[in-house]
Amino acid sequence: MALWSGRFEQGVSEFTQEFGASLPVDKAMYKQDIAGSRAHARMLAAQGVISQEDADAIVKGLTDIEKRIDNDDFTFDINDEDIHMSIEKVLTEAIGDAGARLHTGRSRNDQVVTDTRLYAKELARELMHANLDLRDALLAAADKTFGIILPGYTHMQHAQPVLLAHHFLAYYWMFTRDFKRLHAAYDAADMNPLGSAALAGTTYPLDRFATTEDLGFAGTIPNSLDAVSDRDFLLDLDYACSVSMIHLSRLCEEVILWSTSEFGFITLSDSYSTGSSIMPQKKNPDFAELIRGKSGRVVGDLMALLMTMKSLPLAYNKDLQEDKEGVIDAVKTLYDCMVCMKGMIETMQVNQDAMWAQAKKGYLAATDVADYLAKKGMPFRQAHEVVGHLVLLCDKRGCDLDDLSLDDFRQESELFEADITEALDLESIVAARTTFGGTGHEAVKAQMNQAREAFDADKALGF
Repeated sequence: MALWSGRFEQGVSEFTQEFGASLPVDKAMYKQDIAGSRAHARMLAAQGVISQEDADAIVKGLTDIEKRIDNDDFTFDINDEDIHMSIEKVLTEAIGDAGARLHTGRSRNDQVVTDTRLYAKELARELMHANLDLRDALLAAADKTFGIILPGYTHMQHAQPVLLAHHFLAYYWMFTRDFKRLHAAYDAADMNPLGSAALAGTTYPLDRFATTEDLGFAGTIPNSLDAVSDRDFLLDLDYACSVSMIHLSRLCEEVILWSTSEFGFITLSDSYSTGSSIMPQKKNPDFAELIRGKSGRVVGDLMALLMTMKSLPLAYNKDLQEDKEGVIDAVKTLYDCMVCMKGMIETMQVNQDAMWAQAKKGYLAATDVADYLAKKGMPFRQAHEVVGHLVLLCDKRGCDLDDLSLDDFRQESELFEADITEALDLESIVAARTTFGGTGHEAVKAQMNQAREAFDADKALGF
């Protein structure tokens, strides 16, 4: 019989019982539910609402239940509807009336959101750890490949040469921003709703600040209506997961391209590749493709929760039962994808010669030739046009800029001198990008130091 059955003459059907049950999902929050109940019991005793003897029995009974669940010695019954009712029923069976007093001054509305906030904090914490591991791998890859040059692209066309370390660091900074979003989601969840009861508070002399301290929340939600109906913190976590998955998907797209025969920039480890059932020669980047594909799943989880929340009046509505499954899925998916990407980066082989060969194609020195003329006094727009003519000449001859003679250059402008060859050297082109954030060797070294400082600062937060 349901804990709310007093007003009803008939129970729900077997189908509607299963349809309305959240236990298959929210049983994952058993530790948070037990922690919240222990804190509530201690507070009730401190406030004189229940006896200290009852509180002690409740705390001990809950601890015993937690150990049983930990040891897989606890049977969850779908008829219990949710984790809260399941634990309370077994507790009351074990300790009698004391267990029935636990719910004094509390509703499942504030109970479930307390559990959810505690669980969201734990999920965000796990993701921040995985994020740090992935960023550490990217920093190591940047350090290991420092000095390797590859073509940088815009519109998927050769643009300018860059250091591979610079390319890795671009993703490092994306994931650094993801860490901040996860941290913000953690902070958003770090507020205590317990004691708000169903929606209006309670007549019992509850000390909400005591449970805030007991449960390790940073603060107490000041409005009982908002406390039981708010799920912004889950939207924040879903959003942080979605953006991070987009970043992973972008990186995977490049891994997939780079591992093709056309690029040949990298060779993936056998551990992160699969073969074909019909084509013996194939080595497919399946795991990169899976991560790329799973981004849609996580973004879908965000969209689902947004749509669930969009028209809900205050305060609690049963719709909110749909708040957890998508978030749990998004978090697990992101976590697994970050672990997979970390391993992929750590084990991939970088083919330096292939990157260098492609960097020699596509007129990557063109911008520097234009800059050469601009530094000699020619307006940049005019210099741009002059170099465009030279590129057209190369197209017609089937050669590159460094194949042209000095006479070829001087036919376009007398400003060209013998030192134009320095503007065509890829190493010099890269090294010359010394501005803050540029791809020059010294600039990238400074950037790596800054990246390591950011990493150490985030790690020092202690999540």
